[in-house]
Amino acid sequence: MIGSLPSPTEPSLTEQRPIEYQLPIGEKTVPFNPLIGTTIKLSASGLINCVACGRKTNKSFSQGHCFPCMRSLPQCDSCIIKPELCHYAEGTCRDEKWGEQHCLQDHFVYLANSSGIKVGITRGTQVPTRWIDQGASQALPIYRVSNRLLSGRIEVALKQHVSDKTDWRKMLKGKPEPVDLIARAEQLVEDCKEQISAVEQEFGIQSISRLHNDAITELHFPVESYPEKVKSLNFDKTPEIEGTLMGIKGQYLILDTGVLNIRKFTGYQIELVC
Repeated sequence: MIGSLPSPTEPSLTEQRPIEYQLPIGEKTVPFNPLIGTTIKLSASGLINCVACGRKTNKSFSQGHCFPCMRSLPQCDSCIIKPELCHYAEGTCRDEKWGEQHCLQDHFVYLANSSGIKVGITRGTQVPTRWIDQGASQALPIYRVSNRLLSGRIEVALKQHVSDKTDWRKMLKGKPEPVDLIARAEQLVEDCKEQISAVEQEFGIQSISRLHNDAITELHFPVESYPEKVKSLNFDKTPEIEGTLMGIKGQYLILDTGVLNIRKFTGYQIELVC
């Protein structure tokens, strides 16, 4: 069964060493970096199990969930995509304990360079995993806040001036041009000072900390060759996917036959032949 691409195993962020990827398949965890340059075949049996409750499902929702779990679990709520809509304080969280563990924790607002500059948010425990998932070559935290709602409110202010999305096709076509994220962060903070000040007045100045980090995190992905044209592969349309593995970036396997968003097919039962 496919699991999501997990956090890399102790990646070095100071050396220019490629990120190490492993993929859980059934009871095994398969190192994927050694497979780059070889032909692999991934065959989907058609069986899909919900990653939360384990029941069989004909269709996967929210990266591996069945429809009932998608409708009921907090990790599938709309506020996960739009953190500014976090409604824990209103007493309507789908699971208060889950909300306390995931939303009422310190979050970072950051700038990343994946297909260009973008703003994003993540829990402190998800650094640098979140940046790796997005295929970011550079990243810089600029604010630390006390909860998810606050991070979303600041992100809303910043995204008036910079994108909050990654162009995944552009990201998979090559490395982005290096960007001075420190200078860009200073300009964004100046551009949004009135909106940020309003958030501080609403939630308390102690709940938001401006980070002055002069070290940009650089990430290096194990890619031998980028595609000139990005063709998306899909187990629902093509149960058997085969090709030479050219590299791995973000959540994608880059094959000479197309690219596969492996996270999208979490919960699918597959067989790997290599």
